[in-house]
Amino acid sequence: MTKKFPPRLHVLLAREASTALVFRRGPSREVAVIGWNRDDDTFELGQWLKGRIYERRSDLSPDGQHLIYFAMNGRWASDVKGSWTAISRAPFLKAMALFAKGDCWHGGGLFLSNKAYWLNDGYGHEVQLNDSRFQRESEYPWHEHYDGECLGVYYIRLQRDGWQRKEIISDSKDDEITVFEKRINAHWILRKLAHATSQPPIGRGAYFDTHELCHLKSGQVLQHSDWEWADVDRDRLVWAKHGILYSAHVDAEGLSEEKALFDFSSLSFENREAPY
Repeated sequence: MTKKFPPRLHVLLAREASTALVFRRGPSREVAVIGWNRDDDTFELGQWLKGRIYERRSDLSPDGQHLIYFAMNGRWASDVKGSWTAISRAPFLKAMALFAKGDCWHGGGLFLSNKAYWLNDGYGHEVQLNDSRFQRESEYPWHEHYDGECLGVYYIRLQRDGWQRKEIISDSKDDEITVFEKRINAHWILRKLAHATSQPPIGRGAYFDTHELCHLKSGQVLQHSDWEWADVDRDRLVWAKHGILYSAHVDAEGLSEEKALFDFSSLSFENREAPY
C-alpha cells in the first residue's frame, strides 16, 4: 500500500504588510495558493493549479499584493510551452504578466519593489502578456550568485528577508546543507538547514528544509526536523508541520502559547476563477 503523506507547505511572508501566501502541494501535481492575514490568522483560498509550482523560485511583493511564480504542467505543445513564469494578484494565479518558458531551467523571479521585479531568465522566456504597471529590471541586483534553479532565487530571497548564511555542510557533491540563521529575540536563534540532495528522504523533494532552535547563552539546540518551513513573524514564531501551520511565542525557556492556526490537509482540488 502506498503511504499517504500530508500536504507540503511553503509560505511567503510580505515584508511590508501583515499578509502572507501559503503554497499547499498535494498530491504532487496539485497546488493550492492560499492568502493568510497574519493580523487575525484568517485564510483565503485563491486558486488551484494542476501541475507544479516551484515555490523556491517564487516571491511576494513587499506590500503582499502580487505574486511572481514559476509553474510547470508539462503541456509542451501549449501556448505557454508547458512551463511559465507569471505575475498575478495574490492569492490568485491568473496571469497579469506571462512569460512562456518551455523547460524547467531557471524561471521565476524576485520583487525588487512593489512594481519592479527581476526575472530568473537563464535560457530565456517568451513574453506573451505584459503589464505596464510592472517594471522588469534586467541587471542582476545582488552580489551573491548561486545556481540558476531553485537555490539561485531561494537563497537570495532568504538573505534579503533577514536570514544570514553561515556555513555549508557537505557529505558529497550530491548532498549539501546550507545553514541560515535568524535571531528571534535576546534568547533564541532560528536555524534553517536548507538541504540540496540527489537522494531525498521519502516524502521530500530534492530541496527541503529542516529547522533548529538555538539558545544564545546555554548553547542548547532543539531540533525540529519535521518543520518544513519556519520564520519569525514579528513577536512570534510560525512554522509548518504535517500539513498544519502553527504559531508560538518564544520566551527564555522556549516555545509558549503554541497553537495550530490552520490544518490544510482536508483541502481538495476545485476549479476557481480569479475575481479579475
